[in-house]
Amino acid sequence: MRYADGPVVEGSVHVAAPPERVWELVSDIHLIASLSGEVRSVEWLDGDGAATVGRAFRGTSFHRAVGEWSTTSRIVSCEEPRAFGWDVEDPQNPSASWRFELTPRDGGTDLRQWARLGPGPSFLCVAIERMPEKEERIVAGRLREWQAGIEANLAAIKERAENP
Repeated sequence: MRYADGPVVEGSVHVAAPPERVWELVSDIHLIASLSGEVRSVEWLDGDGAATVGRAFRGTSFHRAVGEWSTTSRIVSCEEPRAFGWDVEDPQNPSASWRFELTPRDGGTDLRQWARLGPGPSFLCVAIERMPEKEERIVAGRLREWQAGIEANLAAIKERAENP
């Protein structure tokens, strides 16, 4: 798998709570950041308030191999209570895209989270440029980290939604 391919990882879980309850959680950027093993903080760039398409936030993250960095993300999907997502950095050429999709089922919610790497540049590109022969290994490693993060997010959201 190559970076330019825009690889995607995803996970899903059934939550025994209505979509409206799950929506409250997935659309709260501060909560989502608190669940992450990498994201240290997030802040809206234009004051507090609800998420809406076009709003931007800054996220500060840390990774043991890279150190600390900040990115700007923009909300690109905000369809209560069905879909929420953001693109990282350039919305026309994001370094990553993150989405939650909510589907009502059996009195609860099927919750899917997915993330796409690239196609825009990210810190991963620096490592790939230095070691092009290891690109597939570098990308696979990052996707494994994201997959683990998605699984942890979904488990935490399920727990909070079902046990408010």
